[in-house]
Amino acid sequence: MARKLLLTHIDVPGIQTFDVYRQHGGYRAVEKSLKTMSPDDVVEEVKKSGLRGRGGAGFPTGMKWSFLAKPEGVPRYLVCNGDESEPGTFKDRYLMTHIPHALLEGMIVSSYALGAKTSYIYVRGEMMPQIRILERAIEEAKAAGFLGKNILGSGYDLEIYVQPGAGAYICGEETALLESLEGKRGNPRIKPPFPAIAGLYGCPTVVNNVESIAATVPIINDGGEEYAKIGIERSTGTKLISASGNLVKPGVYEIDLGLSVEEFIYSDEYCGGIANGKKLKAVVPGGSSVPILPTNLILKTANGNNRLMTYESLADGGFQTGSSMGSGGFIAFDEDQCIVRNTWNFSRFYHHESCGQCSPCREGTGWMEKVLHKIEMGHGNLSDIELLWDIQRRIEGNTICPLGDAAAWPVAAAIRHFRDEFEWHINHPEDALTRNFGLAHYADPLVPIVS
Repeated sequence: MARKLLLTHIDVPGIQTFDVYRQHGGYRAVEKSLKTMSPDDVVEEVKKSGLRGRGGAGFPTGMKWSFLAKPEGVPRYLVCNGDESEPGTFKDRYLMTHIPHALLEGMIVSSYALGAKTSYIYVRGEMMPQIRILERAIEEAKAAGFLGKNILGSGYDLEIYVQPGAGAYICGEETALLESLEGKRGNPRIKPPFPAIAGLYGCPTVVNNVESIAATVPIINDGGEEYAKIGIERSTGTKLISASGNLVKPGVYEIDLGLSVEEFIYSDEYCGGIANGKKLKAVVPGGSSVPILPTNLILKTANGNNRLMTYESLADGGFQTGSSMGSGGFIAFDEDQCIVRNTWNFSRFYHHESCGQCSPCREGTGWMEKVLHKIEMGHGNLSDIELLWDIQRRIEGNTICPLGDAAAWPVAAAIRHFRDEFEWHINHPEDALTRNFGLAHYADPLVPIVS
């Protein structure tokens, strides 16, 4: 039975409220930090824990905190990235909805560690219910003396504000988020300087994911070394996974890192297998931006070992035979799913969400969408497969932010592992159009066919 650190009390009635959260041990980490630990002590515990960023990059959180510049007389900021926009990922929204005080407690502990006296939670604009929930939680915490001036008599002051975004996927990138928070268009910044040196309003800033910040609570309560005992290798602790697609039991799960992918898919404790008795065809293990893997490679690594739910194991073999933990958006496809159509769907998203600042991304995402649409709608040529490969290759690594990579990787992996399906679409155009959907009206009249 997997342990739960973040979702322990998720089903307790009223856990969204301060009083119930407090009754179940809430805000002990704040008391411990402010009364018995220095800011450097908190940072050291997070380092000991081995916690890695849960938003996708997987960079060690404690190390990221230690990079924060501390010039005299200059404010520092903590910004929580709640702009959860990755297709297939919804665990942060779940956390903010059902146990908002866990995030708020983590914000207070993390802000104290960083010396931030003003912190922000930036939430995707479509999540208005979650924004209201967080604002209510802030009011409750402030009324109880856990926010504001001289928290718990420690001499530490902190204000936390919730800032709605405007629904732009690009604002999940930390520098674009900071631009948006400053009231500007959400375009990524060229780095360096990095936010740790010149972030929000030109001041030292740390940007962390919702889950990363919430994870500091059990780390402080139990100690970094205890947290590090969970998991394996450099993948320590627990991880929230957003499971969706053709699964018997989709949902949000908290797993110990090191669980096998096979157990996660087929165990009754987790996803319960593939829905409707179908066979597994492929999995996107970390949200739409990471490479898709066919059944044989998602269950086993290239050398025959069981594939594990860890940063290292999912990436084993590089993008030739591996993928990425990403944001934990685990999407399963059964044997009836069309990889070409799903890849086209992802490409539509990235074309729509490109900020347009970099020409490889601005132009390349549009071309990939059009060529994929052409193949899916029965107008493709075999040369289009090589054209797609060439376009994604010219995008990857040639943009200011990772959105270009995020658009290129799914296309590259789909061609690498499912080229025969692309060729089938091209060689059987009429069958391809009606194979899964039966009706040609699924063609989008707003997307021009490339001839």
